[in-house]
Amino acid sequence: MRRLLVILSSILFVDALLFVALTPLVPGYAKEFGLSDAGAGWLVAAFGLGAVVGAIPGGVLAMRAGPKAAVIVGLVGVAVSSVAFALAGDPWSLGAARAVQGAASAATWAGALAWLTIVAPRERRGQVLGTAFGAAIAGAIVGPMVGGLADVVGTKPSFGAVAIVAGGLALVATSTPRAPAEQHRPGAVAAALRDPAYVAGIWLNFLVETLFATLALLVPLTLDEHGFSAVAIGSVFLVAGAVEVGLNPLVGHASDRFGRLLPLRAGLVAATLVSAGLAFADSATAIIVLAWAAAFGFGSMYSPAMALVADRAEAAGLAQGLGFGLMNTFWALGLFVAPPAAGALSDAYGDHVPYLIGGLLALVTLLATTRPVRRRLQAA
Repeated sequence: MRRLLVILSSILFVDALLFVALTPLVPGYAKEFGLSDAGAGWLVAAFGLGAVVGAIPGGVLAMRAGPKAAVIVGLVGVAVSSVAFALAGDPWSLGAARAVQGAASAATWAGALAWLTIVAPRERRGQVLGTAFGAAIAGAIVGPMVGGLADVVGTKPSFGAVAIVAGGLALVATSTPRAPAEQHRPGAVAAALRDPAYVAGIWLNFLVETLFATLALLVPLTLDEHGFSAVAIGSVFLVAGAVEVGLNPLVGHASDRFGRLLPLRAGLVAATLVSAGLAFADSATAIIVLAWAAAFGFGSMYSPAMALVADRAEAAGLAQGLGFGLMNTFWALGLFVAPPAAGALSDAYGDHVPYLIGGLLALVTLLATTRPVRRRLQAA
């Protein structure tokens, strides 16, 4: 189990690195290609579009061929798309490469999360998923720095190196024993989608990604206006990511011990407050501090939400790969919808509007955890 956790955590590290490496490069691409905030949002959203398209096929692949096959296929796709991104010279090519990265990432995540869920003891599920997700956040720490480095030395050597690492991890995965076979109950998809707790887990992943994607678009653009370089912007996100690395295993363990609901409600309260703060922040210092606080407010919900999805998929007889594939679809919708929507709203009304909408969604979700829903979550 320990060796598998290290391998899959390393894979998610590289995958998340690529996901956020674009963040400090957004202002430069916006200037180079004359993109508005909305246009930059579509470039960021291309990854989400690919993930939306690839999430269900990735989950089906993990269910039918096994999580190992989904992980290997995803890593190969990541390697190929990284090379394409390094060679791209216009916004359409960049967007297409990012879309392929998103589709490949969806398969990797569905396979890796299903693999860990099947192998891990149920009483440690939240902690194991939190540890793997912490590794992914570590990748998110390095990602902005890779983006900042690419801004200095060029995208070809930076993303070419990432492609080599992804290919090497695919070779390592081929030598790893397969996960035990799962039983997929007929009608399990419909049963899971009728389960309020499973749907709540999916919604929470959508919400958290919507909040993070809005942050990842607007904070770099705002800091660029304050004179921050790509490396400096990357450093801001590095600190935020460092908080999440240590946070997620602890939150996952807490959800194993006290139930999934307690950390989720705490995260929703914090997310509401942080979003409201970002809406009214008027200095670079305040924005940076709130971006770091978002690591607590937004990031603390990922581990228990993923564990909740795994718990309820198991209860419904749904194969974990497909269960996470469905989750990834809505996670990717958040990534796809939020950046262009936030960019368009920012262009029209200012940054405070998308932040306030995000805070309102978090508040409504918190209020929705009333007694009937809470009973189902606690039972899970």
